Formats: sequence, structure tokens, C-alpha cells
Amino acid sequence: MSIERVKAFFEQYGIADKVLEFDVSSATVDLAAEAVGVEGARICKTISFKRKDGGCNLIQMAGDARVDNKKYKKFFGEKGSFLSHEEALEYTGYAVGGVCAFDIRRDDVHIFCDGSLKRFETVFPACGTSNSAIELTPDDLYKYSNSSEWVDVTKLPELE
Repeated sequence: MSIERVKAFFEQYGIADKVLEFDVSSATVDLAAEAVGVEGARICKTISFKRKDGGCNLIQMAGDARVDNKKYKKFFGEKGSFLSHEEALEYTGYAVGGVCAFDIRRDDVHIFCDGSLKRFETVFPACGTSNSAIELTPDDLYKYSNSSEWVDVTKLPELE
């Protein structure tokens, strides 16, 4: 089970007990915000993109952020193309609704944190299932997800 995989991963950091499991779905930003009891912007969504070389990029971003296609193309040198649900499961080991960047076991998956997360003291990424989350600081999210770097590839609603 995916949540057990994430909990086992967090054991090495002594924070497996911080993983939250809900009786309701947290598969979307709105549902996760309701389950956790925070504003949707504090939900960390993990969006997966195909790369031309056959790999994928995982971008962790704030719940209210949207990918800015121009910024994405400028940073990565190619147009962003979302993975299908099947491809997301294949690359990450997690189904859409619970995709997270913890314990990713493929070398062709590159992980990034978007600066939209830095506005918050803590954020809530999923933990491998559509009814789970963990509260982390953005810096801890970066560390535990083994991110390559902070990026700026999103736009926020108030800036549109």
C-alpha cells in the first residue's frame, strides 16, 4: 500500500507518525484543504510532466498556483506536457490524487519545488494516497522529496 511505503520512508527521519490519514478524500486541492482544515493554497500539489528524453519532472507547488507555460518552457527548454494517470503511476508509484515526491525510485524522475510554496510556514503534500497528507515546512519538503532545486514556473491567481 502506498501510504505504508511513505510511512516507511519517513521512519528514517523519525516523522512517520506525522502522516495524517483521513476518513474522507483528499484527492483534490479543495478536498485536501477541507480534510486538513486549511486554505487551499497551503496544499502542496505535485504535478507530473513528460520530458523529451523519456523521463518526467515532478513539480511541487502551492494549491492555488498554476503552471505558467512560458516560464516552464524557459526553465526546462521544452513545452510542459502532463503525464497521463497511468504514466504518473508508472513513474512515481502513486496514483493521481495521492501523487507525492517521496521515495521516488526512478532515476529518470527529476523533482523540483516551486517558489509558490515559500509563502507559507508549512504546507501539506499528499503521502501516496487520496486520503493522506503530512505537514512540512517548505524547506523540509525540499529535503525529504530530494528536490533538485527551487524553480519559478507558476503563476498565482492574484497576479493574473
